[in-house]
Amino acid sequence: MVRFIFTGILVLLTACSSIALLPTYELVEQAIAIQLEQTQQELKQKLDLDFQNFDITRVSITQQQPLTIENLPAYRVQGTYDLTVKLPKKQITQPQKPFEIYLQIQREGKSWRLLLPEKISNNTPSIWHSYLIL
Repeated sequence: MVRFIFTGILVLLTACSSIALLPTYELVEQAIAIQLEQTQQELKQKLDLDFQNFDITRVSITQQQPLTIENLPAYRVQGTYDLTVKLPKKQITQPQKPFEIYLQIQREGKSWRLLLPEKISNNTPSIWHSYLIL
C-alpha cells in the first residue's frame, strides 16, 4: 500500500515538472527569430541584400517531440508561422511557413537554447550550434 502511494506521488510530481518544462509560444517565436537572423546574415553576405527587419506572427505548434541531445532534455518542435520581411523598397509576406526547431532546457532549468544542427557528411553525426534564448 505504501509503495502504491509513493509511486503515485512520484508519477504526479514527474508529470507536473515535465509540464513546466515545455516550450512556450513566446519561446518558439524567439527561437524562430534567432534562426532567421542567422539565415539573414548568410544571405546578406552572399547576395548583398539589405534586410531592414522582419515580423513573425501567427505561430502554430503542431508537434513537440521530447528527445535528448548531448545528455540534456530537448524538444523537436514543428509548426508554421507567418513571416513579413521588410526590404528597403517593399515588404514581402509569406503565410504558413513551416518550421522545425530544436530547443534545449539547460541543466539548471532556468534558460533555453536553440540548437541548430550542422551536418558535415552523411556518415557523421550532426554538430550542434547553440544559441541562448533570452
